[in-house]
Order: sequence, then structure tokens, then C-alpha cells
Amino acid sequence: MRFLPIFLDLKAGPIVLVGEGELVRAKLRLLISADAQVRWYATDGNHDVSGFDAESAASVERASGDPLKDDLKNVIAVLCAGAGDLGIAMASHARAVGLPVNVMDDLQHSTFIFPAIVDRGDVVVAVGTGGASPVVARRVRERIEAALPARIGDLATFIGRFRKVFAERIDEMPLRRRFWERVVDGPIGASVLAGRTGDAEKALNAIDDPEEFAGKASPGFVTLVGAGPGDPDLLTVKALRALQDADVVFYDDLVSAEILDRARRDAARVSVGRRIGKPGIGQDAINTLMIEAARVGQRAVRLKGGDPFVFGRGGEEIAALREASVAYAVIPGITAGMGAAAESEIPLTFRHQALRITLLTAHKARDAEAVDWSALTDTRMTVVVYMGISAAATIREGLLTAGRSPQTPVGVFARATRPDAKSVVGTLNELPALAAQVESGPAILVIGDVVMHSAPWRDAFLTDIVNNVRMAAE
Repeated sequence: MRFLPIFLDLKAGPIVLVGEGELVRAKLRLLISADAQVRWYATDGNHDVSGFDAESAASVERASGDPLKDDLKNVIAVLCAGAGDLGIAMASHARAVGLPVNVMDDLQHSTFIFPAIVDRGDVVVAVGTGGASPVVARRVRERIEAALPARIGDLATFIGRFRKVFAERIDEMPLRRRFWERVVDGPIGASVLAGRTGDAEKALNAIDDPEEFAGKASPGFVTLVGAGPGDPDLLTVKALRALQDADVVFYDDLVSAEILDRARRDAARVSVGRRIGKPGIGQDAINTLMIEAARVGQRAVRLKGGDPFVFGRGGEEIAALREASVAYAVIPGITAGMGAAAESEIPLTFRHQALRITLLTAHKARDAEAVDWSALTDTRMTVVVYMGISAAATIREGLLTAGRSPQTPVGVFARATRPDAKSVVGTLNELPALAAQVESGPAILVIGDVVMHSAPWRDAFLTDIVNNVRMAAE
């Protein structure tokens, strides 16, 4: 880390701004929005502030003369934007008197850089890349803005109003910290984030014994979270928040390391999943682990690939939690079938062509044999099969025997949305051979005419057509 993030007290003195044009005005807008006092040397003599309201414009001192002759007394920082060679000279002047200085797009002559900023009032997040890529910093800022509750700054302000009061009522620092953790994570914090500050204040003032409140064991909670098909960027905002709050994460084998890295650093991580052909700990054991974690006051996340309620046994797990009187919530994820369809550009429904979708699982031949394939012969139905690689031959035979055309388009989409994703397309008659080509799962099989709209189909068959036309012409 070359640049240490710090926060300047803008009430401590003015910032000297040197430069002209849109570059300097962009910095001026930022400084004014932060209620900074600004001494602006416009190098072209144009101190136009007509784009600002009267109160904001009043905070700008329109300085004249040579900024190099400014003694910089009581100044807290110097900023140059669109200043040309004068910016370099101004940097030397500032450094000579020990002031931090930034020359826009010039790391060599700068002692600090401007981060990308997430501003939520009293909560401010600064994102930097050491000056290497402001665009990357902005993208990270966008992700943070999406993840932070809109009123998180209000929550910080609310706590700030009462912090001294409760510091006098709670002697021990650990208890004081625990008190505010319970406030932030509990109904009081939730009321502030929902905009009900009056209710939050009433509840806070109703706490007779803050030390007892801080010492109470928090009730445990279990959140079933859908991890999506594999790409960590497909986690929902709510899923990310749950992972950041978790004390323990019980995760399936298909959940990637990149997604697990989104969990709180000190959260315990317990693998409870299994892959086809490998033994797991069993559903009853998983249920017991979740219930025990909640009963000792932990916030547990049950992290499942795809969506908890699409072949994820989420229904069985919440039934067990209900029976044990454990509080829970469910956060849906992008199910693998939808992830594969989006990545490969398959519209699972298509007007006049595909009017319904059937999702089924067939990870073993006996599962496929138990399916009523006669119900899946409608040509306007898209069939999406989860975990179907090992049963591909049985699936083909079942559909062909039921009357589905051997020329029905099919696609096999393995490891969808992951870096090692692989897609192959062809016809129903070729399904076992196609499944063999993807080598390993997890994989989704899509059966129906909509596969012809996919990018892999276009790549495979339009290329063949072009080559055949070219060969015929030759």
C-alpha cells in the first residue's frame, strides 16, 4: 500500500485550488459538496461560479495574483487541476512548507491522491488504486454503493447523538462495544435504516439497564442463501450482506472459493456438501449443525449453489428450522438453469415457439427412468435438466420413446458463468456424445427449439453453413 487513506478536517482551514477549465471546476464541485473552504487561483482569470448556488459560491475565495507568492498560512492542502507547469511549481512550493499536495494525473509531484468516494453523510468510504486506474476505483465504488444501505449514514449520525450518554452509563469498553453491536444489528438499527428514527429513539431511551442489554445473549438466526451458478458477481446484494454478517457459513461443495471470499474474514467456514458419487454428511446432520449454531446465538448462513428452492433441499431445511423454533430467512439466488441460459443467450421462453418451461433433475439413471417423459413431448416446451450428464443416455431414450423428435435441438452447458465454462450443442439423438464432450459438471441440459437461438448454436451451425457455401462456390 503506497497511499495511506486519511480524512482531512475541512473545518481546520482552506484548501488552495489552482487551475482552469472543466478539470478545476470538477474539483471545485467536489470540494464545495464537502463544505470545504476554497481559495481558488484561476490561472486564466475566469472565476465563474454561476453553476453554484449563492451559499456554495460564498465559500469560494476568488484569489488573484501569483499563487507561488501565497505563504499558505493556515492552509490544509493544495490541489492543482488544469494548471500546467504552474502545477509542478506549486507542488514544490507546498512541499517546502510541509503541506499535502495533489497535481491531477501527476503522481510524481503529488503527495496524496483523490479516491473514488462513497458519501453517505457521516459514513464515507474512500476507494483508491494508487493512481493506477481511476476507472477501476469508480467501478469498486459503484459496487460498494450498491451494497450499502441508503440510510447507513443516518444510522452513524443516530449513534453519534447517543454515544456519550451511554458511555457514561456503561463503564466497561467491551460491554459498551457489545451494546452498540446489539443496537446496530437489532430492531433499533433496522428502524433507523427503514427511516423510522423516532421509533428507534423511543426504543433506545426505553433501555433501563444498558449493561444488562449488552450482556444478553443474542438469539441465533439462520439464513439460507442462494450462491448463484458460480460467478461471484451474480450474488445478490442481500446475499452479500448476509455473508458479511455471518458468524459461520455452511457451504455446498459447488460453492466456489471466490464466493466464499465474500464472507466475513473471521467467519467459520464448514463444508457440508457433496458431489455426485461422493459421500456427504447427510441432510439430517446439516440440519443439526444449523440448529446448534443458532441455539448458541450465532448468525449462520447456509450457502447453497444456485437457488435454495430449486433442487437445493431448501424446503427440507426450513422445515427442520421451524420444528426447532429457530428463526430463519431465505435469500434467493440465480438458479443454474437461468445462469446457463443467460450466458449462452438462450431465451427459455419464446413467443409462439416456447410457451412453458419444465425444470427437472436426473443425476442418476434411475432418477431419469422414473420421469414421465410422455408429459415432456410438447414441442413448445423447453426442458431444463439439472445434474443430467451421467444420465444423458437414459434421458435421450426416454424422450425418443415418448415421441420427441431425434432432431430436437439440445445444449449441454457445463460450469456455466465460471471461467472454465464449456457449451456444446446438437440434437437430441446426439445427447450422450455431447455430454461426454464437456468432461465434467456441474452441467445443465436444455432441450427444445429455443436452443437454436443460442450463441453456441449460431457459432456451431452458421459457421458450418458458411463453410459449405464457400466449398460449393470453389
